[in-house]
Amino acid sequence: MSLFTGQHFAILGAGRSGLGAARLARMHGAEVTVFDEGDPAKIQAVLDKLHAEFFLTVSGQQARDLVVKSGDFQRVIISPGLDASWPLPKKFTDAGVPLEGEMEFAFNLTDMPMVAITGTNGKSTCTELIAHIFEVCGRKSIPCGNHGISLSEVVASGEHYDSLALEVSSFQLETIQNFRAKATLWLNFAPDHLDRYPGMEEYLAAKARIFENMAAEDTAIVRAGESVSSGLAQRLTFSAYGAAANGIYSNGNFFIDGKQIGDASAIRLRGRHNMENILAAMMACNVFGLAYSDMLKAISGYVPPAHRCELVRELNGREYINDSKATNIHALVACIGSMDRPIVLIAGGKDKHLDYSSLRAEMKGQVRAMVLIGEIRHQLHDLFTDLLPCHIATDMADAVRIAAEISQVGDSVILSPGTSSFDMYTGYGQRGEVFRTAVNAHS
Repeated sequence: MSLFTGQHFAILGAGRSGLGAARLARMHGAEVTVFDEGDPAKIQAVLDKLHAEFFLTVSGQQARDLVVKSGDFQRVIISPGLDASWPLPKKFTDAGVPLEGEMEFAFNLTDMPMVAITGTNGKSTCTELIAHIFEVCGRKSIPCGNHGISLSEVVASGEHYDSLALEVSSFQLETIQNFRAKATLWLNFAPDHLDRYPGMEEYLAAKARIFENMAAEDTAIVRAGESVSSGLAQRLTFSAYGAAANGIYSNGNFFIDGKQIGDASAIRLRGRHNMENILAAMMACNVFGLAYSDMLKAISGYVPPAHRCELVRELNGREYINDSKATNIHALVACIGSMDRPIVLIAGGKDKHLDYSSLRAEMKGQVRAMVLIGEIRHQLHDLFTDLLPCHIATDMADAVRIAAEISQVGDSVILSPGTSSFDMYTGYGQRGEVFRTAVNAHS
């Protein structure tokens, strides 16, 4: 008999996480119904995918009108984009149905070892880098979790991996019970998602849950100076900004416990924040027995992902850099701090209720001018116009045109928005592509 034979599971959310959880629950014998409050016309593609695999679905108004009675379902699995306090999940929990997050559900059904990566910024780069290191060094791996393919999809695929590189968001951590990893990375912490959390304390508490089940034989790898408890785990630290730490990047060289292990001359990633990602990734993979010399060779072949401090082109003595992935203030600060040229900054986007006044100190001497786009363009203009020249743009092409006109030879024109893109685009990827197109069309 399968693990969940005779049980009826509700899966909340029809996206990749929901589909993966539905497949995994069915694999283990459960009857599955997928619920999504989205407009069926707008999510038809994902509904078609579920129907092609003969899953029952309830969407739109039908999901909103749902009445759940005690005994209807034995478990409800929630996708990370949904808050357990929202009306649809509460219909189930109010009826006494045990709720489990998608990541937690998958974790309890696999014994594959994993590195868990969290932080406000750098998670995706570090996750991809860890999977790359493992693969090149002969360990089968895959980047997953909050990045690309969900953990449920990985486990449901039946593929065995020597180690998983698992990006973990605060949303996923809200619902963990048993989740733990052999090595856990805490890259950084800064204000973000304050449209989801009441304040910084709640956001920090959600992210810090990544350490709560770790044991003494596990390893926590934490950026030096971060005030977060790593529980029972062995704690190692890293820094590229001059702090005392186990792992250090300084003057182009990497050091572990005071011993030089190599340099960054062959590495294509740029910026000190990325050197910290590399340190954290290597220290995590070392927990799994990989040698630093082998890892540095692997990293030299790593191609940086798009939209993360990506050089688009050099034109008329200016370099144009796409950092569309900078969806919060900390990522924007990291980008500015990693550059060695004067900057004309294109910033702005969705109003996430973040406090941008802290950026004033970061701008001085580094940012020559700002070109502002999106929902918060006027807010940013009013905040910075007394400090440096600020220009309002109507769209991305207009922003690139203005930036080209006001920049000087030797400058970097950088799209680093400091907030998310959903006021104008489907995501940071589309925003970055529109920037790239505008830059390449300019002459």
